[in-house]
Amino acid sequence: MMQAMTSSSFQQVWRKTACAWLALGLFDATQTVISMRAMGMHHAWLTLFIVSVLSWAIWAVFTPIPLALLRRFPLPSRGPRAWLVHGAACLAIGVAWAAWTATLEHVTNPFANAGGPDPFFALLRWKFLGNLVGDVVFYGAIVVLCGSVEARNRLHQQREAGARLAALLATAQLAALRLQLEPHFIFNALNAITALIREQREQEAITMTAGLGDLLRRVTDRSERQFVTLAEESDFLRKYLDIQAMRFGDRLRWRIDIPAPLLQARVPDFIVQPLVENAIKHGIARRIKSGVVLVTAACIDGRLTVSVQNDGPLLAGPVHDSVGLGNTRQRLRALYGDAHALTLANHGAEGVLATITLPFCTEAPCAS
Repeated sequence: MMQAMTSSSFQQVWRKTACAWLALGLFDATQTVISMRAMGMHHAWLTLFIVSVLSWAIWAVFTPIPLALLRRFPLPSRGPRAWLVHGAACLAIGVAWAAWTATLEHVTNPFANAGGPDPFFALLRWKFLGNLVGDVVFYGAIVVLCGSVEARNRLHQQREAGARLAALLATAQLAALRLQLEPHFIFNALNAITALIREQREQEAITMTAGLGDLLRRVTDRSERQFVTLAEESDFLRKYLDIQAMRFGDRLRWRIDIPAPLLQARVPDFIVQPLVENAIKHGIARRIKSGVVLVTAACIDGRLTVSVQNDGPLLAGPVHDSVGLGNTRQRLRALYGDAHALTLANHGAEGVLATITLPFCTEAPCAS
């Protein structure tokens, strides 16, 4: 069902139909003059051309009537009232057009009849009956054009609403990731600092406290930016892994290996941390001996790939996303649609590899 027209749609359709009537008038006038001259007729050609063009002006002038009626009586309609209203409007415009063209021909005599123009009422009757079907077609064309403009506007509004919802979803999931990081990570870090103090390892405790402060300053940043450079993301990961290394001691070794040309690539903020956290929780924390977490990046065919690898236990079966990974996956979908990939799979004889693939971009916004 066509909805009632908005003001913007009203103006769009009026402008387009006015141009269409002018184009039709010029085409009709040109065709009329050329065809009649080709048949050897003798008329007042300039007058006939002008009259033919002006005869279409009535539709341009009266187009606002069906547009206004469509705002109050949208078509198609299940009830007869809207059809009767538009039918009456169509007949009224048809009468107005017939009266206008009859007046033009009666006054100017464009066909150069030797006995003068035909009587006005005869012209009026002939014009009205002869163009009755055309009136219905023209009125229907206005209704169809109005419907197409409305449909396009609604589609545009739906796309904009979808984009706004996707942005809100991504923002909400970013906030969720921040809230998820804060509680358990802070408690573990504070416990590790307390243990260092008890062991009188003051310098290490001070270093860890300073690192935790820097990390929390980034985590509690309430800006709504979705994208950071890969350099900023890797700097955050270094602080995070430094604290985790102090907590796990010799059991955790880590390395970030990102080529310098890729450091300016834009990635979603906090997008890699859940993968690193997952690698430590399910890899290093479950090992008695030491383990390695390796973060790498590469760009192939315009696609940026960021990988997090550990040498912990292999995945035993189907992978069920943690809260952090689930939020990351939904956030990537909201930001990139189908133009991304997040995979988690066994790597070699021992280890798990998590990989994020995104469009390579160095300028925000980078989302689809």
